[in-house]
Amino acid sequence: MADCVFCKIVAREIPAELLHEDERVIAIPDISPQAPTHVLIVPRRHIASLMDAEGTADLYGHIVDVGRRLAQRLGVANGGFRLLVNTGSDGGQAVPHVHFHLLGGRALGWPPG
Repeated sequence: MADCVFCKIVAREIPAELLHEDERVIAIPDISPQAPTHVLIVPRRHIASLMDAEGTADLYGHIVDVGRRLAQRLGVANGGFRLLVNTGSDGGQAVPHVHFHLLGGRALGWPPG
């Protein structure tokens, strides 16, 4: 999608630090971190929200695996971390391109929000 910030990052039109990159996803630091470790795992393919994700279970399994490996590499796996996706405006989705947040490095409260 031409005006999507994540599509522009994937296309290298906007520079970003890549913490992970493969044929299906990229992972980048969040520009407004909510925890000491706050990484976004973004599919290369534009999918507006989780509600548009029918038939993509394999992609989401891959994202969970990438999140697990990043948590280990970034040193938050042992203490615990959160891997989540916001969907829609009430769910806190700010960018209309599905992405998962990996948060860790401190105790995370509940309920979130």
